[in-house]
Amino acid sequence: MNIAELDRIGVRQDPPESADLAVRAEGLVKTFGDQRAVDGIDLAVRPGEVFGVLGPNGAGKTTTLRMLATLLRIDAGRAEVFGVDVAARPHVIRQLVGLTGQYASVDENLTARENLWLFGRLQGVASPRARRTAAELLGQFGLEEAADKPIAQFSGGMRRRLDLAASLINRPPLIFLDEPTTGLDPRTRGQMWETIRTLVTDGCTVLLTTQYLDEADQLADRIAVIDHGRKAAEGTPDELKAAVGDSTLQLVLSAPDEVPAAVAVVRRVLGSDPVLSPEQGRLNVALEQADLAADVLIALRTAGVSVASVSVAKPSLDEVFLALTGHGSDGDGRDNADDNDEEADNR
Repeated sequence: MNIAELDRIGVRQDPPESADLAVRAEGLVKTFGDQRAVDGIDLAVRPGEVFGVLGPNGAGKTTTLRMLATLLRIDAGRAEVFGVDVAARPHVIRQLVGLTGQYASVDENLTARENLWLFGRLQGVASPRARRTAAELLGQFGLEEAADKPIAQFSGGMRRRLDLAASLINRPPLIFLDEPTTGLDPRTRGQMWETIRTLVTDGCTVLLTTQYLDEADQLADRIAVIDHGRKAAEGTPDELKAAVGDSTLQLVLSAPDEVPAAVAVVRRVLGSDPVLSPEQGRLNVALEQADLAADVLIALRTAGVSVASVSVAKPSLDEVFLALTGHGSDGDGRDNADDNDEEADNR
């Protein structure tokens, strides 16, 4: 969608400072009963970037995306897409965004070609153009050979690619991808990553939610880490890693019950606490300088704390997430409770 088309639907009538961002969200709140699924989240997504929203199941990622896509009512706060108010002008927002959810929304009884044609017709595309667009998208996503097969015969990866293709029928300038590689094998995940990079090269802006740390690291220009409905941090992958430390000392203790003693030693030597991993007896120690690892190890030995294995590495997003939230990226047992509430809200 070019500037002239944005002008035609009234996107660029708002002040330039608002339209300079693809997405601006301020203080977004969503509640389901007594549960605050999204609790004051701010986001600023620049045109032409991949912006990652990283968090465990139940963190509020999907709820945030659904509010921005007009599928859920915003309870408090404000959001804009290319300067257009999401709550005030939802019909315009729907022309600007494509959404690929966590589960394929295709019709099992139709072929891939028929599904894409149907999506086009539902969006007001004339039948001949819908057929041409369907053929183009099938080629773009490597689905030509399966174009006339029923969806029931598709693999999970093929369904995900078809679902993403369906969100591009009208070539929207902003794509929302909600955990697009969940359940895919490593090879298919890699194919999806290449597809996402191609979308950005072609001029799209992508807002991506994921619980996969490597996915955020590989794809995102900037990342917002959210947990329990709140934003814990935001920055480039390198900025987030640097905030944890220049290096990370990874320790596995011989006896897990010695963790309290090890924590006390690290606190005394470095003046800060290590991050405890969900794996029993494992600690991640942020180091301003890699050579401080020797001081920690000598102090642990002096204190009689036995170490089974040790390594020093650059911090990963896993360490970042542990440091920011105190638990791993697989969540803390909340699962997808807010998803059930979303369905109730929609009803």
